[in-house]
Amino acid sequence: MLLRRRVPVAPPAVLRRGEGPPRFVAVPGLGLSVDGWRAPATLLAALAPDAVVALPAYGLPARSGTALDPGASADRLIPWLDELGADPVVLIGHSSSAQVVCEVARRVPARVDGLVLVGPTTDDRDRTWPRLAARWLRTAAHERLGQIPLLARDYTHAGLVTFALAMDASRKHPSAWPLGGTTCPVLLIRGHQDHLSPADWLDRLAEGRPHTHVVTLPVGGHMLPITHPNELVDAMLPFLREIVGN
Repeated sequence: MLLRRRVPVAPPAVLRRGEGPPRFVAVPGLGLSVDGWRAPATLLAALAPDAVVALPAYGLPARSGTALDPGASADRLIPWLDELGADPVVLIGHSSSAQVVCEVARRVPARVDGLVLVGPTTDDRDRTWPRLAARWLRTAAHERLGQIPLLARDYTHAGLVTFALAMDASRKHPSAWPLGGTTCPVLLIRGHQDHLSPADWLDRLAEGRPHTHVVTLPVGGHMLPITHPNELVDAMLPFLREIVGN
């Protein structure tokens, strides 16, 4: 008897929840797919329609020679906002995709009502590969093992070479970073055990910026959308309700 090898189903490029143009648009973290945002997106849809969009390196594989810096990724996201009819919108970034959504807010400020940055990277004091690896290991010790199958599939689908190239571009991106060129309200969220996005780094990002709020959850590490979706959305809701008026 021949056993058929089960081929993992590739995650979709777009995930939508609710009816009508999305008011919230999220981008998965580097190497992660939209599937990691299914639970938060479903919870957020009770407030307003939302969507999760994958980009090359952020949920999708990238062709050879594709520019993977945050600015180039932002330029790919803007047409998606047109396609979805999302205008204006609150953009949500996780990890390195926080840099991407900030770049969108710099490029088309009139179209962005607010930013939610979950575990934003990269702390400009720790951009070298050894320092990043050390922070990742300290954080990984507190992550839930149940997410490993999803992460393995996502990283394999997006491609490890793509991941490494995009991470290199991300860590070299000016990190006092695009927030300096944005004017919309910002919410910064991290998990208590997130050493990739430490508390003092978020405080530095918020320093001197009105309408910028910092929240450290009492639970979780770096993968909050996957491991603690309820707590993450609960932390977002007061900020989002103020913007959408619900």
